Amino acid sequence: MSAKAIREFDGKRILTTSLPAFNLNKRFAQVAVSKSFVGQSREEFFGAIEAASPWLTTLGETKLVVKPDQLIKRRGKANLLLLNASWAEVRDWVWERINKPIQVETVTGVLTHFIVEPFVKHSGADEHYVCIVSNRDGEEILFHHEGGVDVGDVDAKAKRLQVGIESVASEEEVTAALLSSVEDARKPILAKFLVGMLAKFRELHFVYMEINPIVLVGDQISVLDMAAKLDETANFLVGDRWGEIEFPPAFGRAKFPEEEFIQDLDSKTGASLKLTILNHTGRVWTMVAGGGASVVYADTIADLGYGHELANYGEYSGAPSETHTYHYAKTILDLMTRNFDERGKVLIIGGGIANFTDVALTFKGIIRAIKEYQQKLKDNKVHIWVRRGGPNCQEGLAIMRDVGEATGVPIEVFGPETHITAIVPMALGLVEKPTTVAVQPTTAKAIGGSKPSASKPSSEDGSAAISDDEEGESADELESKGVAKKQAPVVIQDEGIVRMTDNTRCIVYGLQQRAVQGMLDFDYLCKRKTPSVAALIFPFSPNHYLKFYWGTSERLIPVFQKLSDAVKKYPDVSVLINFSS
Repeated sequence: MSAKAIREFDGKRILTTSLPAFNLNKRFAQVAVSKSFVGQSREEFFGAIEAASPWLTTLGETKLVVKPDQLIKRRGKANLLLLNASWAEVRDWVWERINKPIQVETVTGVLTHFIVEPFVKHSGADEHYVCIVSNRDGEEILFHHEGGVDVGDVDAKAKRLQVGIESVASEEEVTAALLSSVEDARKPILAKFLVGMLAKFRELHFVYMEINPIVLVGDQISVLDMAAKLDETANFLVGDRWGEIEFPPAFGRAKFPEEEFIQDLDSKTGASLKLTILNHTGRVWTMVAGGGASVVYADTIADLGYGHELANYGEYSGAPSETHTYHYAKTILDLMTRNFDERGKVLIIGGGIANFTDVALTFKGIIRAIKEYQQKLKDNKVHIWVRRGGPNCQEGLAIMRDVGEATGVPIEVFGPETHITAIVPMALGLVEKPTTVAVQPTTAKAIGGSKPSASKPSSEDGSAAISDDEEGESADELESKGVAKKQAPVVIQDEGIVRMTDNTRCIVYGLQQRAVQGMLDFDYLCKRKTPSVAALIFPFSPNHYLKFYWGTSERLIPVFQKLSDAVKKYPDVSVLINFSS
C-alpha cells in the first residue's frame, strides 16, 4: 500500500460521482496556476476558469466559498477562507494571493491551487465530523455530533466503529455505535450516508477520508471540507474511476525536477528508486540501499544532532540495473555539488546485507557517476563513506576503494564486518576512523588480486581456483580434504511423509540460483552446520561450480549434468527438489 494525499477538488469529485443517490453538490471549480500563467492578464486567467465552469457566471443569488487546495490544515484559522462571497469578490481574493508566498504556521509556500464551490447556509447544529481510516483489521469510522473549525481533539471525543475486513456495517450498527448523540430525525439519513461512504471508500481504494464538517440541512447532505488519501498502487484497478488524478506534495514542498525524474525512473523499473529533497543546501547526503536501511540511517543522523544538515531521504532497492543506479547516483551527486560549503560535505553510501541484489553491479553504476563528477566532488570537499554487504560485495567494495585512489576523491570503504550505522559518527567527525579495518580473506584477495573467474571462483580460504580434475567435488570436500563422507541417514517414512531433520540434504533439479540462495539463507539463520543443498542438476551444461553465500562467507556448490553422478557423489542426500517442467 502506498497512501498518497489528494486535493480536496479530486476527493469531492470522486465521492460525489460515486454516491449519486445523495445528490451531493457537483458544482466546484478548480483555480490553478498553469504553465501559461506568467504573462496572462487577469481577464484571460479568469476567463479560462469561467469557460471550464460556466455555472460560476450564472449563480444568481447564490454565494460562493473559496479556499486554497494544497493539503493545508486549519485553513479557517489561518485566514485562508472566504465565505459567502460573490464571484467578483472571489476573483479579487484569489488574484491577491495566487502565485504568491504565504506563511502557514511555520511553513512558507506559494499558493497555486484553489477550490471554489457554492456556499451552504446552515447553523452550527447542522455540522458533524466523520472520518474513515484503514488499518490492518479493516476500517475504523470516527464520528462526532459536533463538527467545524472548533471541533477540538476528535481522537478523544469521537465515537468509533471498527468494521472488519470481511464485514459489512449495517445502518443499525452505525446508528447504535456512532449516532447516539444525534437527533432522532437525523439518524436515518446519516446512517445511510455513512454506510454508503464506507462502501465507496473500500471500492475506490481510499485509505483515509475526513469530512469536517459534513452538514445536514433538512434531508440534504453537503460535504464542506474534505481531506483524503488514496492507495496509489490500486491505480491499475480503479484508475479509470478516479479519473485524472494528481498526488501533490505537502504545502511548502514544491517538487524538485530531480525528484520528478527519479519518480519517473521508478515507474519504469521493477526495482525501487525513491528520492525526497529535505534541504538542498545540507551537508549530509545519503545514497542508501533498502527502505529499512534508509530509515535507520536517517534516524541515526538525526539522533546525533545533524537532522538539520540532512539533505535528502530516499533509497534504491530491488536489484536495480547498473544504468538505473547510475542515473540515481548522478542525480544525487549533481544536487550535492551545486552549493559550495566551506566545511565540506559528506555522502553516505550505506545499506544492510543484501539478499539478492548484486552489490558489485549496483556499485558499478555509482562508480560511473563518481568518475563523471570527480572534479566537482573534489571542488566541493566531498568525503564519501561506504558500508555494504551481500552478493559480490567483496568485488564491489574493492572496486569502490580503487576508484577512490584513482580519482583522488576520499572514499572510506567498510564491509559487513562493520555495523550498519558505525560509519555515520565517523562521517560526521564525531569519532575517529579506525586505523585498521578487519576484512574477510575473500575481500583481501579481491582487493589484492584480480577479479575471480565466474566459472571457477576462489575458495573461501583464499586458495587457488578449482582445477579441471577437481570439478564435481563439493565445497565441503574442498575445504576439508580427507574428511570421511557421512553415511546416508535412515529415512523414516510414515504414510508417504518424509521426516526432515537438521541433517537432511537435497539435490535441486534445475538452475534455480535464487531459490537455492534462499534455502542457504534459511539454513544459516537456523544455525545448520552445513547447507541443505548438496548439488544442483542442469542437463544443458557440463559440470561446474556456482558460488553462493553462507552468511557473509562463500560456498561453492557443484552443478552436475547428470542426476546419477550427483547421487553417487552424495549418498547422504534423501530429498530431490524438482524444478523441471
